[in-house]
Amino acid sequence: MNVFRLALVPAVAFAFTLPLAAQANSVWHTAGGEAGVTYHPEHFKSAKTRAQVMAEVDAARKDGTLALLQRGAPLPVKSSEPPKTRQQVIDEMRAESPDARRARLELLTGG
Repeated sequence: MNVFRLALVPAVAFAFTLPLAAQANSVWHTAGGEAGVTYHPEHFKSAKTRAQVMAEVDAARKDGTLALLQRGAPLPVKSSEPPKTRQQVIDEMRAESPDARRARLELLTGG
């Protein structure tokens, strides 16, 4: 029985510390108290070079997304289909069912 306990204690200790080892590689760590987590930027490891990041920033500056991100505005969604005309949108709204209209209005008004 003693040999079994001696072998069991390290195994249980290892099982309890394994999640902590995985957490050490993340940027966020759990913390007691009201905050719940702490941020550790020194644990961040990027796979990109500085030149790659600067190229992405230049591309965002040229297409206008950098200005939107700096203002906190949402980025436009890029659609693969052609844009609808005003008449197509009006026709879709006239053809919608009463249940779909009610759901749309509730979504827009929050009621």
